[in-house]
Amino acid sequence: MSIDSYRSALVQQISLNVLLIFGLLLVQPDATFAQSGANDQDDGIFRVGPFEHHSVPGGIAIVPTGLSNEAVAPTLRWNSRRLAALYANNQWYALVGIPLSTEAGVQTVVVSAGDKTVEITFAVDEAHYEEQRITISDERKVNPAPLDMERINKESVRLKAVKAIHSSNLLSDHFIWPVTGPISSTFGLQRFFNDQPRRPHGGIDIAMPTGTPIIAPADGVIIDTGNYFFNGNSVFIDHGLGVQTFYAHMDSIAVSNGDTVGQGDVIGTVGETGRVTGAHLHWSLGLNGTWVDPTLVLVDD
Repeated sequence: MSIDSYRSALVQQISLNVLLIFGLLLVQPDATFAQSGANDQDDGIFRVGPFEHHSVPGGIAIVPTGLSNEAVAPTLRWNSRRLAALYANNQWYALVGIPLSTEAGVQTVVVSAGDKTVEITFAVDEAHYEEQRITISDERKVNPAPLDMERINKESVRLKAVKAIHSSNLLSDHFIWPVTGPISSTFGLQRFFNDQPRRPHGGIDIAMPTGTPIIAPADGVIIDTGNYFFNGNSVFIDHGLGVQTFYAHMDSIAVSNGDTVGQGDVIGTVGETGRVTGAHLHWSLGLNGTWVDPTLVLVDD
């Protein structure tokens, strides 16, 4: 399956969903928002499908919408971001990937179904992440030269397009680790390279020797592969509903754009390409275009 065919199928699927929303609302006038319960969210830890609710910067908020008609998927947005709609427990939930830059406080999800629109609030709690200071011997990987910046800017445009890919159906409800080994850097660390502040760590680093096989943690479709200035050899997998996983600093890549992969399939090997201090896998989880803690989709067997 080519990536162009895959994207075309996504567009057709989205168009059909829009037609279903309007068509079904016309013949089912009782498809309304629940009068109560939409805001009665437990702030504790709970799961819906493979997702764990942990409403902090870098976490996932699972927001009940009060809509119970399984045939009519609502349109969900938060701060102009498109959100995934997941049906479970006899109602639709909004899945919110919360950027690490988000401040604690009350947030609002806009829920639309046909001609009806409501706003549902949820709370984002504070989170505190530790600092990590790293010494990089290649100064250009810390302060890129003008020629490097041209490449980085082009790659940023490419990455934005990849992260915007959104298919309507969740392809897997079970995620596992892509490699098993020592965690060298946890998610969310406040990072300093050569004592210069940089963006927080948007993934988990797993220290393993070069050549260690990396497996797909869940079923999905390969939506991008290539070599990036900072990330080195990299792979993106789409798992549906705006859920993506990202693998960086690889030694080798064993898949191509458009490939369908199953959980456990080898996608490449661990390496030390890009901005690194040694061999490891950087693993990220994306939800609605932002990086969140990958452990929030891992379920202990």
